[in-house]
Amino acid sequence: YITALSIFRERLFLPYHSKNSIKMKATFIITFLLPLTANAFSLPSNEIASRRQVGKAIIGGAATSLIVGGPTTLLPRPSFAEEEYITADSGIKYQVVTPPTDPNSPTPVRGQKVKAKYTLYLNGFPDDTAQAKKIDSSKGPFGEKPFEFFAGVSQVIKGWDLTILEMREGEARKLVIPSGLGYGDKGMSSIPGGATLYFNVELAGIGAAPSFNADQQKWLDENPL
Repeated sequence: YITALSIFRERLFLPYHSKNSIKMKATFIITFLLPLTANAFSLPSNEIASRRQVGKAIIGGAATSLIVGGPTTLLPRPSFAEEEYITADSGIKYQVVTPPTDPNSPTPVRGQKVKAKYTLYLNGFPDDTAQAKKIDSSKGPFGEKPFEFFAGVSQVIKGWDLTILEMREGEARKLVIPSGLGYGDKGMSSIPGGATLYFNVELAGIGAAPSFNADQQKWLDENPL
């Protein structure tokens, strides 16, 4: 599914299509941070297929291999030390593993560009179970490439949006995200429907405070998290 992300990012926040923005488009389409929740707009299925093919041609490495890797079978949810986790009102469980660089620094606001380092697992974290399966990561064989996106505007799964808006630069968390805030009952590629997502996430950078034009502010007002 391609959602209002395309219209929001292309027409409001990224009006100029440089090579980097084209690569970012492909990344958003085929990586495992693309949300599946329905928003205000969608594209025809033939357009979705076309964009996925463009993404495969542009992006190598883990994202592409995951697309062709086939579905993953979920194992029974492992036990983990739940007493070490805080449960948010949303149902997300998290553990702060690295405090922020400055505990008094601001958290991101909606529409602000951020950078995040991450690794996604299914079936649990490697520290907790040998059944953990790494699905995707910002760290590749040639180093770490943080993932860039606009916070709080549905460019990522809702579990990420809700979490990133609470974090400060330099902070790292372990997240246990229920499927309803991830890829839902339908899943995506090798992520099965109903999958609980296990993330290691670090907020690596926060961009300048955003200044919104009238269209951007209207979109934000009409599309709360």
